[in-house]
Amino acid sequence: MPQTALIWLKRDLRTDDHAPLAAAAQFDAAAAVYVIEPAWLASAECDSQHVAFALEGLGELRRTLAARGLPLLVRVGEVRAVFDALRAAFAFTHLLSHEETGPGWSFERDRAVAAWCRERGVRWQEWAQTGVVRRLRTRDGWARRWQARMGAVPVDMPARWRGAAALVNDDVPDLRALGLPAHGRTLQRSGEAAAQATLTSFLDHRYLKAISSPLSAETGGSRLSPYLAFGMLSLRRVHHATEAAIARSDDAFVRRALRGFAGRLRWHCHFMQKLETQPSMEFRNLARSADGLREGAFDRARLEAWCAGQTGYPMVDACMRAMLVSFAAYHLWLHWREPGLFLGRQFLDFEAGIHWSQMQMQSGTTGINTLRVYSPTKQAREQDPDGVFIRRWVPELARVPLPLLAEPWRMAPSQQRSAGCVLGSDYPLPVVDERLAVAEAKRRLYAIRREPQARDEAQAIQARHGSRRSGLPPTTRRRRGSGDAAPSPQADLFA
Repeated sequence: MPQTALIWLKRDLRTDDHAPLAAAAQFDAAAAVYVIEPAWLASAECDSQHVAFALEGLGELRRTLAARGLPLLVRVGEVRAVFDALRAAFAFTHLLSHEETGPGWSFERDRAVAAWCRERGVRWQEWAQTGVVRRLRTRDGWARRWQARMGAVPVDMPARWRGAAALVNDDVPDLRALGLPAHGRTLQRSGEAAAQATLTSFLDHRYLKAISSPLSAETGGSRLSPYLAFGMLSLRRVHHATEAAIARSDDAFVRRALRGFAGRLRWHCHFMQKLETQPSMEFRNLARSADGLREGAFDRARLEAWCAGQTGYPMVDACMRAMLVSFAAYHLWLHWREPGLFLGRQFLDFEAGIHWSQMQMQSGTTGINTLRVYSPTKQAREQDPDGVFIRRWVPELARVPLPLLAEPWRMAPSQQRSAGCVLGSDYPLPVVDERLAVAEAKRRLYAIRREPQARDEAQAIQARHGSRRSGLPPTTRRRRGSGDAAPSPQADLFA
């Protein structure tokens, strides 16, 4: 019986270092498919910009694969229904894909696909593409596993596939065909070629100094995170390229900066591992001792002011960074879930594992991280001393005198009129009193952390999710068969 393979592309829209594509070259016939899933389009963290970025990358990928004989199909629908329709024309015996650590809807989808494969006798084989380890029992030894994976030789793209000739490539749909609105944003160029070019251009960047200031972070960062989120770059390839750049550089500052970036590649997987190990953290507090802190006191008006950049605190209204989450959590006393969904729609590089770990960490609900409470007025003075950033992103304040720019509510009525910025009309008054709000937030959170039950819980969370630097033996059970592909442990979420 001919052995045929369907490569299921998800967040791995590339050809370089792609194990499922490489494996497909050994089959009698093969095809690839990308499914635009209604569950994704309807998810609260999905935005048109995400879909547009994926569609543009798919167009380039389809041309690259077609030149080597492999058809790439783009289908819209629920995955199992798409697979059933494809099997009518192409009776594939194997389903090949990368593992995925994503939002709750993708966990549910993977469980359904695993059942579909068992019912139809299709062998589903998955490969890891990050440092995230399935079925991890302890974090001991995780750092060594990460290093081994990233240090392995990247997988080469086959010269040619024996493509399934019976399948016809349809056009890649656009946003209008999918019923989605235009996103109205200027996105980074999508696709594997743009990703590789961005990586090459970054390796001489002075990274560490540039990302600390809102004035330089826009161009000072790596700009690689959207490509990693959509799999247009292999994390392993980025690791290899970074290590090579460190080795060949004779500039001590550049080496130090790139080592800092290399460390962040490890943190990238560290946070994704948390979601893989405990998927429920997307929906509920990691530290259950924090339950009830903010849920019953959720203020929708405060959320809307925060989303619209109308809090009355210029540095908050101007930026999208850690301080923004800190302000929502401590000053506005908002539960992290709704602000997190809003930010997920804004971030082109949305990565569920990193996103929800960071939302909880910045909100003080992990039970183990230091409370990070930022003063928006202090941050404005230190990070934007000349007011360039605030005036760019909050143009209502363009004529406010610099000494008052961080605290425009201190302007006298005559100063407001002179600056063309009347508070409460042209720009809002502060939604809360900064000092009183922070004092109350700290009081509530530290009161919980002092409780014996919370301290015991924190020790358990640290044991389960804390970072490790040891090189202890492997910590996961060997899978019985690569064809028995199943999603990560989800008993705490789907029981």
